[in-house]
Amino acid sequence: MAPLPSAPDALRVRVCASPNQDERPPGLPVSLIVVHAISLPPDSFGGPGVEQLFTNTLDPAEHPYYAEIHHLRVSAHYLVRRDGEVLQFVEPAQRAWHAGVSSWNGRARCNDFSIGIELEGCDSLPFEPVQYARLADLVRALQGRFPIEAVVGHSDIAPGRKTDPGPCFDWMRLTAELGRGRIASEA
Repeated sequence: MAPLPSAPDALRVRVCASPNQDERPPGLPVSLIVVHAISLPPDSFGGPGVEQLFTNTLDPAEHPYYAEIHHLRVSAHYLVRRDGEVLQFVEPAQRAWHAGVSSWNGRARCNDFSIGIELEGCDSLPFEPVQYARLADLVRALQGRFPIEAVVGHSDIAPGRKTDPGPCFDWMRLTAELGRGRIASEA
């Protein structure tokens, strides 16, 4: 495990490199954090599915849902598991393939200027307290490294197409964890 640059000593990340990344456009600062939710198989937690999806090693025979998605080439910068473990798939200076067709404040292609943080979760269950704490640690560390202007949900940048982090995500709790109101969201 490696410490996240500019992170509190308590925040350690396990690096698990994803091939689903590339260079960001030159001269475009990272200014947005996008919060996602994912569970594989759907509504199941703790297994290797998310890590396998982001590393292109998902076995389509392992679960019927995997047969539908194993061909996808996606990633996020980070995953915060339900127990608080943090995995890094893409170095934040690189572009991860997490947002898809998206826009924020009139700017298209959010992957170009955002950092994607996945929370192990779904639309129908609350997130764990430790996930909010780790997410806040990540946001603070990233704010120290990049000129972050907003933290939003995937549903905010791809309305009608995406619902995550979902109705069970507590934006007020994240704001409280951060200790200041730099959150932009339609909670």
